Amino acid sequence: MSTDQSTPLAAGKDSASPPGHKRGWGGWIAGAALAAFALFFIANCRVALDPRVANPNVHGRPRPVKFIFGLDYITFLDSATVVALIVLLVVFVRGWRRNPGSPVMLMFLCTTLIVWQDPIMNWSPFAVYNPDLIHWPESWPLVSLSPTVEPFVVFGYVMFYFGPYFPAVWVLRKLQAKYGPTSYVARHPLVSLGLLALAIGFVFDAWLEIQLVHTGMYIYSQVIPWGSIFTGTTFQFPLIWESFSVCFVMVPAAILCYRDDTGKSVAEKLAAKAKLFPMRPVLGTFLVMFAIINVSYFAYGAWFWVIKVSHTATSVACPWPYPEAKVYDPQGYYEKAGAQGPYSVGIWSTWASGEPNGRPHVQAPPPGQGACEPARTNG
Repeated sequence: MSTDQSTPLAAGKDSASPPGHKRGWGGWIAGAALAAFALFFIANCRVALDPRVANPNVHGRPRPVKFIFGLDYITFLDSATVVALIVLLVVFVRGWRRNPGSPVMLMFLCTTLIVWQDPIMNWSPFAVYNPDLIHWPESWPLVSLSPTVEPFVVFGYVMFYFGPYFPAVWVLRKLQAKYGPTSYVARHPLVSLGLLALAIGFVFDAWLEIQLVHTGMYIYSQVIPWGSIFTGTTFQFPLIWESFSVCFVMVPAAILCYRDDTGKSVAEKLAAKAKLFPMRPVLGTFLVMFAIINVSYFAYGAWFWVIKVSHTATSVACPWPYPEAKVYDPQGYYEKAGAQGPYSVGIWSTWASGEPNGRPHVQAPPPGQGACEPARTNG
């Protein structure tokens, strides 16, 4: 790898000029695309709610539950998102300029671009975002799949899905150096890296998501009681189900970037073996990564879809913390628990939600016996 990178530098000014010229045009094109996206977002972002989602009986944004330390984190979350995205952009640009086509930078891009799936992956596990967050218009076809809103914050997913790779590969290299070439970690580096990414990813996800749920950024409106924590409260979290399944993306992201003693990453080898754009190896590597990561993310969604259609996610988050939005209740569990309507079934609410005949008619509990009754949760 080092020989390939040093060759253009040793070839003199004439041979180095064309690549530099191309990078200059590429930089201008990328900059223009980024500026266009920023303007597009500014023109379309909002905090107002579409009538399909909004509760017409509530004015303002009351909160029936206090978030961690009793603070409102929305301004902080929106501001932190902007700062994080600027930092990520700088990191990517600097990393790409130093090492164009690096597998790490390509994975950086892939784990950012999978956000196109995010509305589906909010729908599948009952992930309901705070309507106060700056978000895209709820009327857009793909965006409308989210139970409430689709926020801008998800563009920072690279830190989440690709982050565990760095401590995992660092630990793996340390273990390989310590125990030598005959050790298990040296003879089976991909398995070892996958297990490390799984362990680190599980802990990282649990720690991060529990904090974010407690800040009111989003909730899991329905979870399986077993294997979840804080069940029946606004802050319930499907610990085993979520923190394990996010590793469906974290583990392959780490493995695809692993370089062996030849300096080639797993993704580069797969692209070469598939003879995918052999004259453009960087493009071939990117397409391999993008395909595998997207399939992995679909596997995450399928995992939760099975839970959804099996009707095993019976514990609802009480109280519903976003009264300005209709209660997302496609299977009737909130009404059964005594939560006050109106209710929303969202998109994909029949066969896809395990309700072929639509939202079932349920009997509300007698007064004083519902776990989600306003009088009980507020009093």
